[in-house]
Amino acid sequence: MAPPLRTTSAIATALSIALLSYLLCKKTRSKASSKKTPKTLSVKKARNGLVAAIGNTPLIRINSLSDATGCEILGKAEFLNPGGSVKDRVAVKIIEEALESGALAQGGIITEGSAGSTAISLATVAPAFGCKCHVVIPDDAAIEKSQILEALGATVERVRPVSITHKDHFVNIARRRALEANQVALKHGKGNQNEYLDVKQINGYTSDSGKQDPIFYSDCKGGFFADQFENLANFRAHYEGTGPEIWDQTGGKLDAFIAAAGTGGTVAGVSCFLKEKNANVRCFLIDPPGSGLFNKVTRGVMYTREEAEGRRLKNPFDTITEGIGINRLTENFKLAELDGAFRGTDLEAVEMSRYLLKNDGLFLGSSSAMNCVGAVRVAQALGPGHTIVTILCDSGMRHLSKFYDVGYLSKYGLMPSAVGLEFLGLK
Repeated sequence: MAPPLRTTSAIATALSIALLSYLLCKKTRSKASSKKTPKTLSVKKARNGLVAAIGNTPLIRINSLSDATGCEILGKAEFLNPGGSVKDRVAVKIIEEALESGALAQGGIITEGSAGSTAISLATVAPAFGCKCHVVIPDDAAIEKSQILEALGATVERVRPVSITHKDHFVNIARRRALEANQVALKHGKGNQNEYLDVKQINGYTSDSGKQDPIFYSDCKGGFFADQFENLANFRAHYEGTGPEIWDQTGGKLDAFIAAAGTGGTVAGVSCFLKEKNANVRCFLIDPPGSGLFNKVTRGVMYTREEAEGRRLKNPFDTITEGIGINRLTENFKLAELDGAFRGTDLEAVEMSRYLLKNDGLFLGSSSAMNCVGAVRVAQALGPGHTIVTILCDSGMRHLSKFYDVGYLSKYGLMPSAVGLEFLGLK
């Protein structure tokens, strides 16, 4: 027997109100969560081909350091990514989000200012998305990085290192190059010329900033500036990928995480994820010479007015560790949740790299070595019995001309001489 019409109407009305309330609440919650952090902005999609091989790297026990400290010191082996570094994760995330948003078109040119690893990752990954890569790199970076980039098919501009506030800082030039590519695309539309214009001015390592003639294909599909320092896709790559992997691989049983920061994406993304899972996980920064982040974390003040980056051409103290250390707060680093910071030295990083090669067979780059210095510092601070995780960013293969070169190290008084870990106060 059918219910009375009035009862059916009442039920329908109640259901409509309930549905409307649910949708309104869902929308409100969505708005609130999106304002809280940027981590909810993207949806993880299935990946295939080269891109599918990025991430899910092993978390390995560093035996020599673990045995020496009485802690379990674990390293995320990011050098096993296809492009050879942790930056592969960032490259994929930046490109995916740019394509999804329409900021980058397939066949477009991705530009970036990078000391090496991010550029190499972008050059590795870009073809998998049907894109090209143009990199502006400081000319004091290890020469093999430029050689790798060119071998990967990227075009390379090597420029003199200057302050980020200078219009010809390598990051600012890369930003201009993306605009120039867009102008070429607008001017020529769908051109049919496949000549690369003025290629000698790029691979010949000359730069005349804004006076330089157009340097892109006349039929290019526009440009996109990757902007690894400020683009929060960097943070999300580690919040959605690296952090969860570390949590799963340790079974949630870790006491501390430590890493150095360049863009800040790794330390921010991982620390935020781990702190959300367990607020008792302590997260730290290891900072190289010349960087202001140690002071910012420990004292709340990054530098004095006289030391501000805009008042000098370069850091007053250069470091041999490439890709880490900075004298400004990036949008990525601002999201980091840190409990403290340690300072590392160039000599400690050099000594650590040789110690790990001799005792563990780990051939690591300069930032990886500095991270391991940090892991020992955390072990010393917390005491035996703790589990500490760090990032093994890349291998030593792209650091041969400086970090592993005897002549270069001798020139700067950085020749390793330690037998064990005495350089960190351990026998």
